[in-house]
Amino acid sequence: MVPPRPARPRRGLPLRAIAPNAVTALALCSGLSGIRFAIGGEWERAVLMILLAGALDGIDGRIARLIRGESRFGAELDSLSDAISFGVSPALILYLWSMMEGARVGWLAALVYAVFCALRLARFNASIDVKEQPHKSAGFLTGVPAPAGAGLAMLPLYLWFWTGEAAFRSPWLVTPWVAFVAFLMVSSLATFSWSSLRLRRNVRFEALVVLVIFAAAVVSAPWQTLTAISLAYLLTIPFSISSYARAKRLRAGLPATPSAEA
Repeated sequence: MVPPRPARPRRGLPLRAIAPNAVTALALCSGLSGIRFAIGGEWERAVLMILLAGALDGIDGRIARLIRGESRFGAELDSLSDAISFGVSPALILYLWSMMEGARVGWLAALVYAVFCALRLARFNASIDVKEQPHKSAGFLTGVPAPAGAGLAMLPLYLWFWTGEAAFRSPWLVTPWVAFVAFLMVSSLATFSWSSLRLRRNVRFEALVVLVIFAAAVVSAPWQTLTAISLAYLLTIPFSISSYARAKRLRAGLPATPSAEA
């Protein structure tokens, strides 16, 4: 009997992995472009580039799952892109816009934000293969995710865009706010994972109506809408902490399974 021929090792990325990785690369380019616009004082374009990076980051993983193009390379590229687009870029944009007036304290806050974002992503990567993840298994995230953190960090910019109030550009307001958002990203607080939410069939039409209203609001009043979204997200954090505590108590009170009793 002829022994079976050993399988040839796969080299490089499969063709189907190119599309999601290209989207991730576009997100990285958007984040870097935000720094370019900030250097030129084009603050609205700088913020829009970060928001575009967030939108691209939200679809690259879905594209990969849809065409079965997941790869370890893509996961690593995604984390590197997130560290730059949602860590380094917002930190530099906010520093150039406001925090540089706060001298060393402003730069320290920018460093803390960028480093804490990288630490959060490193923690996420390190726990990918960990089977026991209490937050994830209960449908929650640990801390504020990097894209949401970038959106929250730029809240003073949103307020400044549509109110014109100079107080929102004060480094003594922006610096502690950026440090606070950095803490939220590396914290162990349970936050809602929107990807784990499932709509009931009887409310899908209503959800479509809400989505249309949201899109219209973003187009007609983008900065006011982003302000409202940021504040609403902050308000969900106490509820997510309470919901996770309730889920944890319910799990602790469940009767032992037969296999556990054996």
